[in-house]
Amino acid sequence: MDYHQLIPTQFDLSTYRFGMPQQSGTLTVLPMFGADNDSRFVSPLSGLKLTQVRGYGNMELSNPSETGIAIVPLHMGYIQDRAQNHALCRSAFIAGGQKLMFEDACCVQASQGGYLEGREQWFFILPLQLREEALELRGKDDYSKLWDGITRLNEQFGLPNRGHLEQILSRKRAFLTQYQSRLELLPHQTGAVFFIQDKLVGVEIAPSAAYFQELWMPLVCFCYGVAAMYKEKDIKVQKPLVPFSANNLQELREQLNQSRLERQEQVRNWLAQTPKQKFRIKEEERFMSLRLQTVTGKNFAGQFVEEDGRLLYASLFAKPGYLN
Repeated sequence: MDYHQLIPTQFDLSTYRFGMPQQSGTLTVLPMFGADNDSRFVSPLSGLKLTQVRGYGNMELSNPSETGIAIVPLHMGYIQDRAQNHALCRSAFIAGGQKLMFEDACCVQASQGGYLEGREQWFFILPLQLREEALELRGKDDYSKLWDGITRLNEQFGLPNRGHLEQILSRKRAFLTQYQSRLELLPHQTGAVFFIQDKLVGVEIAPSAAYFQELWMPLVCFCYGVAAMYKEKDIKVQKPLVPFSANNLQELREQLNQSRLERQEQVRNWLAQTPKQKFRIKEEERFMSLRLQTVTGKNFAGQFVEEDGRLLYASLFAKPGYLN
């Protein structure tokens, strides 16, 4: 499959291989497997700590590792007890033993209330529908800058029109977390390509399988899962599953293999229908030989990290105008 049109052309994706597509409702995931021998990078859940939220719009993360480098996931946020819930508008590097205060974080809870218990604290990735707006607001010090976007998203789900993101992430959590069990994270998986219905909506690549393992649930449940859930509410009648007509084990294996081949071909067709992109690339930050870049095109945007032309991390997502 040709994924080069979705990644800046200077990167070589020939070392990546792709697994079998998996589907749950309107959400389809294509697993990616790349090099998994780079131990320099800490994982986002076990290796990053939310140190403090100082007032509104100031969110401090720390990297307690002695030597490991942290690549902060794009649009990472926290639901927490007795403090305002915040999310980041950008990625960043944090060296081992260092802290970083994000003064351009966005508050995702317009006023006090609706907190989760301490035992339920977890991090998320912003829902797909909010990511373009959040990326455009990076560097802007305004804690309420995403409240209007969150309000619009809540209204789409028939929820109270206020800037409380936990109305979706918490109240719909039982539905959203089903994606974690219905879509399987595979051993040594380092990334995934996401489709909603017949549209490609995201490419997520991590520097290691351990990193992607901790990023998987926030991505599949709360980023792409929210967008898939919205599409599913408009589907009036689900097509019934048709069982295989096999009479013995050999026929079952043949029909299963044929079904997988048909699904692969379907995904190829979806990708072929994706408009080719010309990206604008802007360097945001350097850390030793690492480069953090922002990429924007007509239908997709995101950030990636490269080192000497080698792609280490990428989070590229569809813009809302392309989703509709």
